[in-house]
Amino acid sequence: MTATYQILNDENKIVSFQPKDTFLNDIYEGLSKLPKSIPSQYFYDKKGSDIFTKITKLEEYYLPKASLEILDTHKDEIAKLMKDEPFRLIELGAGDGKRTKILLECFFQKKSNFTYVPIDISEAAMSGLIKLVENNFPLLNTKGLVTEYFEGIRWLEKENYRKNFVLFMGSNIGNFNKAEEIKFLTSLKESLNKDDFVLIGFDLKKDIALINNAYNDSKGITKEFNLNLLRRINDELGGDFNLNDFDFYASYNPLIGSVESYLISLKDQNIYIKELDKTFNFKKWEPIFTEHSFKYSEEDIKLLAYKTGYKIEKQFYDSKHFFTQSIWKV
Repeated sequence: MTATYQILNDENKIVSFQPKDTFLNDIYEGLSKLPKSIPSQYFYDKKGSDIFTKITKLEEYYLPKASLEILDTHKDEIAKLMKDEPFRLIELGAGDGKRTKILLECFFQKKSNFTYVPIDISEAAMSGLIKLVENNFPLLNTKGLVTEYFEGIRWLEKENYRKNFVLFMGSNIGNFNKAEEIKFLTSLKESLNKDDFVLIGFDLKKDIALINNAYNDSKGITKEFNLNLLRRINDELGGDFNLNDFDFYASYNPLIGSVESYLISLKDQNIYIKELDKTFNFKKWEPIFTEHSFKYSEEDIKLLAYKTGYKIEKQFYDSKHFFTQSIWKV
């Protein structure tokens, strides 16, 4: 399928390219199979991005605090890896830029010669990030790409002309299943140069109650975040989901090491989606799978690096050992 390109602002600092009808096709495929599913990449429209920002501020959701602590503590060691070479700082799943701002400030203080290439699925998040960069780093050469990761990787390969430092922070790696994880990291490696660096955030295995609380917050914001998938289908594809007829369920599965998230139909119901001209049947208590959130042990991380052909250069941890930022070398 051919990718389409769209300039999102006059300064040409954001380029959007996504295959036409991808959302439509993915919803058709996901709701036609058993068990039903909706790809987690579709969480992040404007409303979804706003809801996720609320999640990152929740007391139960420990991941952002742990990730920020690591970057704030070890930013100088991370920046030293690039020495005095010109490089591209590429961020996959850039989000609102709070994490990145710490590193950008550090690179600027060291007078590093670099360009910044954030990649994110959400146009709303990207627009906000570009404004943050313009306000805080007006001289920084920045070009944002609004697309999913695999399209972004293909672009990186075409534009590859200098040393690269790829940031894949947060815990985004955990949203892939195991086959996708291998495919993604292998494709990324093939698009980079020898001795490039990749920084990957891994949410570590820990007390199961702590993990479950992070995905079942007391304010119900994570539930709202998942239900927003159905609202988006209604708004963009002409669906007739009643959000009150679905509930949210998430639980850590210790057999596979992942939080599994679902939307649950509360009754027998038929849902019509206009753009597909199709009705989907839901039984009472039938689940729609929405997301994996894998957690990792030290051995899991070492094995993953080995399988995909990277060398682990450094690992940094927060004070509670909840999270690690792992730096891999191509």
